[in-house]
Amino acid sequence: MNESVEELYQMVLQGDRRAISRLITMVEEDRPVAREALRLLFRRQERAHVIGLTGPPGSGKSTLVARLAEHYREAKKTVGIICVDPTSPFTGGALLGDRVRMQELFSDPGVFIRSMGTRGSLGGLAVATNDVISILDAAGKDYIIVETVGAGQLEIEIAKYAHTCVVVLMPGGGDDIQAIKAGILEIGDIFVVNKAEKEEASRTISDLQTMIETRPPTTRGGWRAPVVATVATEGKGISELSQGISKHLFYLKESGTLEEKNLWRMKTELVEVLNQRVERKVGVLLEETQAGRAILEKLMEREIDPHSAADEIEKLLLRNGGE
Repeated sequence: MNESVEELYQMVLQGDRRAISRLITMVEEDRPVAREALRLLFRRQERAHVIGLTGPPGSGKSTLVARLAEHYREAKKTVGIICVDPTSPFTGGALLGDRVRMQELFSDPGVFIRSMGTRGSLGGLAVATNDVISILDAAGKDYIIVETVGAGQLEIEIAKYAHTCVVVLMPGGGDDIQAIKAGILEIGDIFVVNKAEKEEASRTISDLQTMIETRPPTTRGGWRAPVVATVATEGKGISELSQGISKHLFYLKESGTLEEKNLWRMKTELVEVLNQRVERKVGVLLEETQAGRAILEKLMEREIDPHSAADEIEKLLLRNGGE
């Protein structure tokens, strides 16, 4: 085994911040050494409570994440925070970067914060993001909070990665209602109405409670999603939110759903890794091989349709053993 991989592996297990940062960078760069380290770390996972937090822009998600992290630190728990942002079309990095409101947490050795770009992933969560969850889990973090930007159909992907999904909304506006109509209502295990000091908050809370009562049956079984009112800028409602998250984890364990969630996450990651690899191989085939260019020419001449072209590509991949 490469000694540097073993050293990196051991340092990550010890929670070394620099080692964690280096490995995450290697993951983002898709370096072979990262894959070997992840293989070792895979056996040291499933200890952290992964919390997904999403909602429309302006709802105060970043402030809420910061206050929740502070709450956990007061309880002597360690926290990993992954901020999933749109990818810059120029640098490939996260467009928003680390949140300004989280600056006070950077000096805390019990908190690790990382911004990740979506890198064009349909759900806003790239394969690398799931790898970072695995790294932070193996590093011994008690809680891993994944904050996604925006809301709506694209953000539903967070439900495949998190044990507990927290949907953050704000009173007085059409965006929150539109987000619910877009399907985000179905993924919420806990709903937060932030900026609850506003006059419209009570109506938003009431509307949410009604919608939760009438949403279609899901795999949640007996779990009824609570609605928590918060004023994140003042730290109000954070304790209640933490209690709701803890109760949901207890429910998952007691109902046997936690194991199902972990299996779902692994299956999702496997499919995404395979999709990524197949996409890469198909790109090489079409751009760098005579057979691939011939398929494109027939497609351009409308001698075959895209489905028939896909059939030919699939046969070529199988014939070449995926090479």
